[in-house]
Amino acid sequence: MNPVVFSIGPITIHWYGLLIVAGAILAAYIGTLEAKRRGEDPEHVWNMLIWILIFGIIGARLYHVFSTPVDGLGWDYYKENPIAIINFWNGGFRGLGIFGGLLGGIIAVFIYCWKNKLNMWRWLDIFAPGLLLAQALGRFGNWINQELYGPPTDLPWGFKINTDYPYQPPPTTIPRPPGMTEDAFIANTRFHPTFFYEALWNLVGFALLMWIGRRFQSRLRDGDIFLLYLIWYPLGRIIVEMFRPDAWITGVPGLATAQLISLGIIVASIITLIIRHRNWQPEPPLGTVEEVSELP
Repeated sequence: MNPVVFSIGPITIHWYGLLIVAGAILAAYIGTLEAKRRGEDPEHVWNMLIWILIFGIIGARLYHVFSTPVDGLGWDYYKENPIAIINFWNGGFRGLGIFGGLLGGIIAVFIYCWKNKLNMWRWLDIFAPGLLLAQALGRFGNWINQELYGPPTDLPWGFKINTDYPYQPPPTTIPRPPGMTEDAFIANTRFHPTFFYEALWNLVGFALLMWIGRRFQSRLRDGDIFLLYLIWYPLGRIIVEMFRPDAWITGVPGLATAQLISLGIIVASIITLIIRHRNWQPEPPLGTVEEVSELP
């Protein structure tokens, strides 16, 4: 489908940007439900959303700018074209990195909670499930933009590129039959839909975090749901990056940058969970009576 929704003069609305905004609103709505369930004022969700969007977009853009993808724009390009750094709206919010956006969002929540004397860990919990839902929705923008797909596949759900609309060319790291042109390669090839893989992973994670937050409510500390998010999403990212031939590669053999970052986040989150639950006893549910070992 056409990545452009409509254009009015110099203003162009892209599906990708529209899906990102829709995902943010959907995440905020889920956040209001979680806030009410926890006895918090849901108005803080909408007030915090503005901060999160601003800091999140700045962080996501900087992550992209300083990246070094196999094929595509990165620091080598932006250091020669600095004005392009602030042109994040070009292409409908393309050129944003999720890990940078996540860090920016955390900073925004910290500042807002500090200014308003709120429990930061609790509010990170409130936003965590909806964030996965927003990320799942945003990945459909990659499908519309025909980008971030994986290597060729014969699987029936392989992604077929429509050359009638703009698309991201297959990375040069994908081997092609000798003498075959790019157009012929695309016309006769299906690719792994890595964006769908990540979207499905995030949808499962959303349902899982919502269930855990209710099923084990009495056993969880503020911040546990967010830490579980920091385990679930990066784990899926490690798996998906195995299908990304265009991934930003580090100096560690066999590891993409996103995989290395994800691994570090998972380890840090597990350690934090263990430390925070060491010698911690959950409060008994309201309405229960402590049992006495000996009765008169």
